[in-house]
Amino acid sequence: MSKVSMPGKIFGTVMSHGLKGRMLTKNELQILCESRDMDELVTRMKNTVYLDALAKLTKPYTADKIENALKEYLVNTHAKMVSVSGGAKIISSYFIKYIIWNLKMILKGKALGKSYDELLPKINLRAEELVGRRDLVVKALVSKNLDEAISTLAGSEFADDVTKAAAIYKDKGDVRIFDVYLDHVFYHDLGRAMNTESQSMEAKNIVSVDIDSYNVLAILRGKFWNLSPDDISQLIVTSTSKVTKDTIQKMINAEKIPEAIAELSTTVYKDIVPQNPTNDIDSILHIEKGFEDMGLKRAMSAFRTMFSVGNVLAALKLIMVEVRNLSAIASGIEQKIPRDTIVSKLININ
Repeated sequence: MSKVSMPGKIFGTVMSHGLKGRMLTKNELQILCESRDMDELVTRMKNTVYLDALAKLTKPYTADKIENALKEYLVNTHAKMVSVSGGAKIISSYFIKYIIWNLKMILKGKALGKSYDELLPKINLRAEELVGRRDLVVKALVSKNLDEAISTLAGSEFADDVTKAAAIYKDKGDVRIFDVYLDHVFYHDLGRAMNTESQSMEAKNIVSVDIDSYNVLAILRGKFWNLSPDDISQLIVTSTSKVTKDTIQKMINAEKIPEAIAELSTTVYKDIVPQNPTNDIDSILHIEKGFEDMGLKRAMSAFRTMFSVGNVLAALKLIMVEVRNLSAIASGIEQKIPRDTIVSKLININ
């Protein structure tokens, strides 16, 4: 079992608390939302801790350029955290998320007939460069169509899942199928890391919510797409003590989505079960939001304990949310969406 040294835990804690302390306040985010245009937004963002992250931006400023710069900042920060934590498997496992973000964008784009020029501005390859996977993603990006993109991933850890996803997509026609199957690659690896590496309780608390969220939502979305019980079962990764194998099996065996959701009422997640659902889609979105909120609370509470890998993971989770918020603000300003509407969509992390 991998064990993080005490110096690694100390450095990780110091860095994590520093990152948390520099996060933008709710008021600072609201001020960014008041920007009249993209130029003013970038100027205001450069007056925050994101000055260096946005230093390479060129005019005309776009939401895609800003999001790309923020993603690169996030990737570089994560890489530093992996180094500081002594290569803790659980921290390294989350790094594959960035590669999966790109593959989701590429495969869904190819499925929708988008060109290379349309997809390129949305792709940042910094993570792939750091782990030597750039060629893999670039080959998928430059491919002519979905089938060719899938074939470029042959032999990689993504091959089986994207092949299944492509076949189901051609039958169901919903590009979100690629999200679930690519997430399966990530959560399968994350589950193994959680089960094989000695973890702090704070780290396990964060990871377990992520895994439970994935398993539950994979079941519900699989049922929404009318996937077979066998297909849904193959999407399941390791189970936790909060959502046991028995509960998972009952959810899979349920005839309808409301019946599957009802099984959560006997778990610690009973409070996120919708009380008066109007339809299956709204119910799934309600549960997804509930898991996100619970995961955020777990991350915030992890800072109560010092010198823990949980501090590092919590800081990364919070920065990921902040980058999502800033990207949402950039998109809102670009589309001339009213300030109050943008603010209402932000995730509160203060």
